[in-house]
Amino acid sequence: MTEQSKDVFAKVDSLLAEAGTTRENVFSVQIWLADMREYDEMNNVWDEWVADLNAAPTRVCVEARMAKPHYKIEVLVLAAL
Repeated sequence: MTEQSKDVFAKVDSLLAEAGTTRENVFSVQIWLADMREYDEMNNVWDEWVADLNAAPTRVCVEARMAKPHYKIEVLVLAAL
């Protein structure tokens, strides 16, 4: 979970940059986990990812069956440009 979470949030940073914005402009994040027992691992990565922000964006995190069995996390991020 830790590695997949790091990869996902790094990809989010890349996509934000491509769109001409940063995580400072993220206002909503939805996170789906394959197994909520791995929540703490993901949350540690989340805490690092938002540590330098003035305020963390609104977030929801739920358990869901993933499209592929090796996926542990999926994320939807909404940000202002």
